[in-house]
Amino acid sequence: MIQESFHRRGLRLLLALATVAGCARAGAVPEGGGDDPAPATASKGETSMKSAKPTDEELRRLLSPTQYQVTQHDGTEAPFDNEYWDHKEPGLYVDVVTGEPLFSSLDKYDSGTGWPSFTRPIDDAAVARREDRKLGMARTEVRSSASDSHLGHVFDDGPGPDGQRFCMNSAALRFVPLDRLEAEGYGAHLARFVEAGLWSRPGGEAGAVPAGDSGRRETALLAGGCFWGMEELLREIPGVIDTEVGYSGGTLPDATYEDVKTGRTGHAESVRIVFDPARLSFEELLGWFFRMHDPTTKNRQGNDIGTQYRSAIFFSSEEQRRGAEAVRARIEASGKWKRPITTEIAPAGEFWSAEAWHQDYLEKNPGGYTCHYLRDYDFTDETSGAARSRG
Repeated sequence: MIQESFHRRGLRLLLALATVAGCARAGAVPEGGGDDPAPATASKGETSMKSAKPTDEELRRLLSPTQYQVTQHDGTEAPFDNEYWDHKEPGLYVDVVTGEPLFSSLDKYDSGTGWPSFTRPIDDAAVARREDRKLGMARTEVRSSASDSHLGHVFDDGPGPDGQRFCMNSAALRFVPLDRLEAEGYGAHLARFVEAGLWSRPGGEAGAVPAGDSGRRETALLAGGCFWGMEELLREIPGVIDTEVGYSGGTLPDATYEDVKTGRTGHAESVRIVFDPARLSFEELLGWFFRMHDPTTKNRQGNDIGTQYRSAIFFSSEEQRRGAEAVRARIEASGKWKRPITTEIAPAGEFWSAEAWHQDYLEKNPGGYTCHYLRDYDFTDETSGAARSRG
């Protein structure tokens, strides 16, 4: 990434030249290659947090082609066409290979360059600096100390007290949201967010919870067709804390997309939802669920056909089973769906996390395929009645 001045005039031209120059290097990513819609050999979930560096063979399997090219072959993403350049959510940016914490949203700023920029790393020891004389100029490359992955470059034109701008590639990073830090083992980094007023600790309780959050958690496992569209709608529901797509309901261990897409494993494309039951009851969540897909088309949603696209509620407790059966019965009795509901209610078995490129797919690819949308039905009476029946 060529060092740019902060004079706005001519910035876009400079960035375009930077991209062309960066891509001329061996192994660089072509312009516009920030996200890969469907890599043939995608990872099965994210790499584990703070793990040892995998072998090259494992990296090719775990990382998307863009992530592999950037981190292992010093590639450069196109400006304004990568995942985190305009990302403003609070949390940590960790090494996509090992999970080591590298940068914080508290130190992120808009540099106008089209790449995620930070005034400093979380810990100077977490990054290594090397002289880079490629492109006929002297620059300072930044690499991850733990994985030796290429991250980007650092320049002396930043706004912070040290005057530095860490210009990073999104593909070298994985973002961990603030409300997931403790769950993923990064709780030690919450103190700065507390000081910044972005995180609150309830009196007398150990640990921390987001402001306005009860701190309670419950998990639901739902299937209703292609998990891309389901996840995109579920993430917007008030009270939903986290979503993850994967495969459940089948018998094959360690299921992958290549296995499940055959329709022979018994798995359904599913979404695991973590929610705050003080703000969103399980029954209310099911009310949303029955609005976002057609539960009357057996083994089908839109153009997606097969048992992997069936409608299912996988319960994890007797209380969830009773709630699911009550909601399904009340909604069917309401007559709002004109055909019989085919939604399966079954015990939650093993959940296999889907490959990384499936996670948050429509957030990364807003124009991607989906057949899911919210119907105008109001299931308030049906879900509140079910909730009362549980009491």
